[in-house]
Amino acid sequence: MAQIPKFILVYCFILFVLSFPAQAHTANISSSRIITEPGGAYRVEIGFLGTDIERMLAENKSTLADLDLTEPGLIEAMVGKFIQSRIALQNEEGKICPSSVLSVGEDPTNPNDTKAIFRMDCSAVPGKVYYDPYKLINAQGPRAKHLVSIGEKGDDSKLSEKQHQGSEPAPGQVMIYPGDKLIDLSEPLLSPWEMAPKFFSAGIEHIITGYDHLCFLIAVILWASRIWPVVKIVTAFTLSHSVTLTLAALELVNLPSKWVEIAVAISIIYVALENFYTRKVDARWKDTFAFGFIHGFGFASGLIELGIPQRAVVPALASFNIGVEVGQIGVILLILPLLFLIDKYATNGERNKKLVYSISRVIACFGIYWMLVRLEFISEIF
Repeated sequence: MAQIPKFILVYCFILFVLSFPAQAHTANISSSRIITEPGGAYRVEIGFLGTDIERMLAENKSTLADLDLTEPGLIEAMVGKFIQSRIALQNEEGKICPSSVLSVGEDPTNPNDTKAIFRMDCSAVPGKVYYDPYKLINAQGPRAKHLVSIGEKGDDSKLSEKQHQGSEPAPGQVMIYPGDKLIDLSEPLLSPWEMAPKFFSAGIEHIITGYDHLCFLIAVILWASRIWPVVKIVTAFTLSHSVTLTLAALELVNLPSKWVEIAVAISIIYVALENFYTRKVDARWKDTFAFGFIHGFGFASGLIELGIPQRAVVPALASFNIGVEVGQIGVILLILPLLFLIDKYATNGERNKKLVYSISRVIACFGIYWMLVRLEFISEIF
């Protein structure tokens, strides 16, 4: 009887992790910055992870069949036309402002990003102007998010004190999702505290899709047979990763993301192998406290991808971090009862060491796989 739940758990765990890439923090997030120019024109800057652009073009590969992709500038032109056809400035009647592609290329501030700049002439379009990026968001997929910013970077310095504090709405940023309404450029965007639920949900999604972080947490609780040690483990992890998440998000400490991801993979290998040498869970809060500082930099990558307006630092950090904790607790509340049920009905109240060893081996193998991919010794195979 004990073999059935062990087989099911390990098999499901393998299927769960195999379906995800080694880089767990490259969510489908795009951004746009809309800047007013003289004469009723706008400059629209679109930012993407380069990998997202590659994926979207690959999904439309039928249009590329007869093209020589080695021709200089061809791919950039394709990216420009692809985005241009999926974003629009328009009025309430749906009249679209004519647009032109100014440039497409690597974002000088981030070598992993692609940046496309467009000019849209709305001088002959009467009435309010609305921004519609939803064809672009839909092309990104069901998990897409799009961060809209109004005005040049640094415009927050011109806000009033109440706007800085978030007690009054002001132009700035808003995160939109598929199905949201068009952005009215004549109206202030969300205030910092109105943005908080967006960052909260992003925090939950980040931990739920942060498969390396989940492997780490699962590994350290596999021997847990009581609640109190798990409380200490989660509390220690929360305290330490909150410190580095805040430091990184505020740009007070900046570590290369590649080496952070490698260190995260090593931490997974360590806690998985530790399960073979000790069953004492009471002291494992020390592991999560120490490694939590590293994982905090990993969490910060997700928050930085969303973009944090200066006036929204406090609510963004707080709500994103709370979302991460809610996601962690939710995962633990799923895993622990399952382990307790297996103990009760399959092994007479004892933790099955073969089950723990089997899952730990799987987790260690994925930690090694992620480490080798991030060291660029091997390519992603899943």
